[in-house]
Amino acid sequence: MSMPRPSRPLRGITAAVALLALGAAGCSDVSDAVDSAKDGAKKVARQRSVFSLAVGDCYNPNTKGEGEEILVEIVPCTEAHTGQVVADFKIEEGSSYPGDDAITAIADKRCPAEAGKFAPDTWALPKGVSIFYYTPTKESWATGDRAVTCTYNKESGNFTGSLKADADTLKPAQSTYLKGSNAVYDALWANQSEKDTVEEDLAGYKAQAKAVAAALDEHLEGLKGIEGAEVGKLREQLTKTAKEWKSAANAADADAFYIAYDPAFTGIDPNKTIAARKELGLATTVPADDAEVWAS
Repeated sequence: MSMPRPSRPLRGITAAVALLALGAAGCSDVSDAVDSAKDGAKKVARQRSVFSLAVGDCYNPNTKGEGEEILVEIVPCTEAHTGQVVADFKIEEGSSYPGDDAITAIADKRCPAEAGKFAPDTWALPKGVSIFYYTPTKESWATGDRAVTCTYNKESGNFTGSLKADADTLKPAQSTYLKGSNAVYDALWANQSEKDTVEEDLAGYKAQAKAVAAALDEHLEGLKGIEGAEVGKLREQLTKTAKEWKSAANAADADAFYIAYDPAFTGIDPNKTIAARKELGLATTVPADDAEVWAS
C-alpha cells in the first residue's frame, strides 16, 4: 500500500503578504477589498511550520498533493479544513539517513496503526479522507529531524469537525471490536509482498498469512466478550477464516497456498461484518477503497 508523502525540506521561508492598494473605488468595492484583505491577514497569522504540527491540529496545506511543504494554515476544527494531524512518532532505526524508500516503508506501516488509535472507525471518516504524512528529508535528518507526522487529508473539498470525537464516545464493546478488526486489516496490508505473484515470493505471502492469522486470533479473543447474535455469527465465520489463513501460512507450495488463500481472503471481506457493526451501533457503509478491493 502506498500513500502520498509530502516532505519537509530544510530551508527558510518568509511569509509574503500582498499589499492591497485601495484607489478611487465605490463603497462596495472598498468593502469587498477590505474583507479580502482581512481574510488574507488571518490566513497569514495562522501560518505554522510543519515542524510544529501537533496531534489534533486541524489545518489547510498550502500545496496540493505530493511535494514539499513548509508552512500550513492552522484553523479551528469547527471551521472547514482539509486535514487533521492524527499521530506522530520518531524514526529510531539507525543514525544515518535511511533513504526515501525506507522512510516511506516505515510511515506506510506505522501511520495507519497510529491513526487508528485517534479515529478507530475508518468507516465513519468523511468520504474522500485518507492518510497522508510528513516525513524528514535528507537535509532535515542531518539537523536531527526524525519525526513522522501522520494526518488524515481530504484530497478535494474539505470537512468540518474533529475526527477525534468519534474515538472519545465509543462504548467498550465498540472499542474492542474496532481494535481487533483494525489489527486484522493492518496485518494484511502492512505485510503485503512486493511481488505480484505467490510463485515469485511464497515465503513473503506465507509471512503475510501468518500475520493475519495471528491478528484474527486476537480479534476472536476480543469478540468472545461481546454479546449479540450477529457478533456471534461473525465470530463463527472468522473462526473458520482464521483456519484458512493458518493453512495458507503453512502451505507447502504455491498451489496449496492458492487453495487456502481464496477462502481466507474472502472470509475477511468487510461486507461480511456489516450486520455485526449495525448491532454494535457502528458505521455500516464500507469505504469505497475497501469495497473496490473485494469487488475485484
